[in-house]
Amino acid sequence: MLQRLVHLLPPRVRAVLRRVPPLVALYRWLRRGKLTRERYVFVALALLAIVIGFASATDTRGLAPSGALVLTVLGGGLLLRVRSLIALLVVVMAMVAYDAWHDIAAVGPGVIATLAITAVLALTLARTRQQLGVQGLRGDSMLLELRDRLRRQGQMPELPDGWDSQVVMLQAGGSSFGGDFVVSASHGDALEVALVDVSGKGTDAGTRALMLSGAFGGLLGSIQPDRFLPACNDYLQRQRWDEGFVTAVHVVVDLRTGEYTVESAGHPPAVQFDAGSGAWQVSSAKGVVLGVVPDLRCVPERGLLRPGDALLLYTDGLVESPGSDLDAGIDRLLGEAERLVPQGFRKGARELVERMAAARDDDCALVLIWRT
Repeated sequence: MLQRLVHLLPPRVRAVLRRVPPLVALYRWLRRGKLTRERYVFVALALLAIVIGFASATDTRGLAPSGALVLTVLGGGLLLRVRSLIALLVVVMAMVAYDAWHDIAAVGPGVIATLAITAVLALTLARTRQQLGVQGLRGDSMLLELRDRLRRQGQMPELPDGWDSQVVMLQAGGSSFGGDFVVSASHGDALEVALVDVSGKGTDAGTRALMLSGAFGGLLGSIQPDRFLPACNDYLQRQRWDEGFVTAVHVVVDLRTGEYTVESAGHPPAVQFDAGSGAWQVSSAKGVVLGVVPDLRCVPERGLLRPGDALLLYTDGLVESPGSDLDAGIDRLLGEAERLVPQGFRKGARELVERMAAARDDDCALVLIWRT
């Protein structure tokens, strides 16, 4: 196939190409072995570069400028490995040299600078992809798939009549990844929910959150509820991470009676709305952050959700501010939460998060479970 493509070129062009040693060496390399998909891509981009180069040399109306060679460099950066990209850059350089030899005015400093900068960016992109072991744009699609899986995992299970829930998450800087995530499971009349906060924000904490969401999601519902946080702590102890910490709050709700148990591992306290009194009550459940001590002991708190009551879980991104006390942030959160009641929990939950997160650059998450 390669020979047929070469024979399609005019005899004069083939004669010129035979005088360029790098092009001859590339031709011989391409003829060795089987033409893989990458070699097909390389051949297409190399031929495109040659066509653009010769068209620029013979063009008198400015319809085929030498700067169009940057398109082939960009294509190589997206689709080729480093070695093949370097070979493509050799072809591009040969075409630029040919255009300059044919008409020095056709190749100015601007064209050379643009090609050089694009080549550096393309090499950086190709090297990163090669280190990841993915080709083309597969790396981006993998990240998108991971993001979608994380979002689906954070969705609450379908609840029976008389119950409802809402999950709202906002990542710092508009990133698709953050350090906050939710895992939940429903088995029989029991609902288990864990809200986890990995220290850091945005993409920096997103990689650890992706890893932990799978591990914690596998533990939730697979072991006894009172062993969930200790099991998460054991898992983190084995990781021996030096950076940051992890906090979590774990809730088990009996959907038949409304009784619930909440446990906290260094997490901001859960809050219950009492429809009878119209007041928000802060939980006293406490515990050490995950991964710090080998034997984690949490002090659980039990409560009851009656019709109209709600249970609010949140991360510190909603209540912590530099130089401010945590209790002051919780008081402000509860003050804003008062607006949830008249307009309904489902409608006001996102507005609450957006209001609280407006003045902060941190990941924010909120889980609201209520009984209708």
